[in-house]
Amino acid sequence: MYRRYALLIAATLPMAVAADVRVVEEIAAKVNGDIITRGELESQKRDLERGLKGEGISGTKLQDQLRDFEANSLRDHIDQLLLVQKAKDLNINVDPEVTRELADIQVRAKISDPDKFKAYIAEETGMSYEDYRDRLKRQMLSQRVIGQEVGYRINIPEADLRKYYEEHKTDFVRKEQVFLSQILISTEGKSPEQVAAAEKKAKDIVARARKGEKFSDLVRENSDDPETARTGGSLPPYERGLMAKNMEDVVFKEKKGFVTDPFKTATGFVILRVDERFEPGQASFEEVRSEIQETLAKPRMEPRIREFLTRLRTEAFLEIKDGYIDSGAATGKDTRWRDVAQLKPQTTTKEEVTARVKHRKKLLFIPIPGTSKKMPAKEVSPDVAAPADKIPAPATDKAPAAEKIEPPAKQ
Repeated sequence: MYRRYALLIAATLPMAVAADVRVVEEIAAKVNGDIITRGELESQKRDLERGLKGEGISGTKLQDQLRDFEANSLRDHIDQLLLVQKAKDLNINVDPEVTRELADIQVRAKISDPDKFKAYIAEETGMSYEDYRDRLKRQMLSQRVIGQEVGYRINIPEADLRKYYEEHKTDFVRKEQVFLSQILISTEGKSPEQVAAAEKKAKDIVARARKGEKFSDLVRENSDDPETARTGGSLPPYERGLMAKNMEDVVFKEKKGFVTDPFKTATGFVILRVDERFEPGQASFEEVRSEIQETLAKPRMEPRIREFLTRLRTEAFLEIKDGYIDSGAATGKDTRWRDVAQLKPQTTTKEEVTARVKHRKKLLFIPIPGTSKKMPAKEVSPDVAAPADKIPAPATDKAPAAEKIEPPAKQ
């Protein structure tokens, strides 16, 4: 699947305003309630250039690719903003997937200290952890909208799906892994009577979950672990040896959807739900059907994605400043600046741009079921996680990605 470079980091342009020197950015386009600045476009180009040089591309070939990119840079920014806005309209939430992907990067990097992990992200990507997380979220939101609004319309014959599976079986060999969600009922600092009440509460929650109540709702309503509670209880993928033996013996034998009895831990009672479990070895056709469907649907989706984005443009409030070109413009759509006097000055401060992106503190360590504390580095098993791969570069800029992002650890 292809990826898009989608950096949205503000670059600065010095400009004198009255007697003070202020850092401002020129507004290039307005997309409904959002804006795109010249600094964002230039920063995106610099990031691409850095990535291409890292791949050994230089000279005429480098300049050609940068020119091609620049011609569609504003189009791709508008594409992503429209898709993210559409995701909000559709109430799409990808926070659990984002947290899971970042946690998987931690597992492979064997880094449990939050400050060291932030430094690792900065070194590998050239941006802060918060900016990298925001980029992943925008990418996943865009992909989810495309899959939901465009991908579902494309059907691949069963025979073609099975043929692809037989010809690419080696691509679907997996490790033994389990994906979990947790609810923690804390007992820290509580009296024996309060501990007994906590145990009863935990057992009642298990009963409710087994009767069909949505586990993520039960997490938000009851879990005392603030980090995972914000993402519906999602934990990173686990291999054997990363969790307590009594928990491991249960979750690695049960099927998807199973809710455990409460486990007593040093910090409270923990309830685990098996979100997904993979046996080691060759994945079955049914397990990877959706992956194959997405792979084969991609060539057919690309023209339909463009049609969908054109329709979003037609429905949007879109204004583009003179000198900037949207190569994906909808025919007949008037995107000229209006009420010019009201738009002046056509600049915004760096602080105002930064304020548009709100960052929240997210999971920065590998959670161990049953605790809301950070795992000390000495507790991380160096023999379990695979060596760290290069942090995945954000997607390429050719067009919005049509695929659904699966957690990186599902191999």
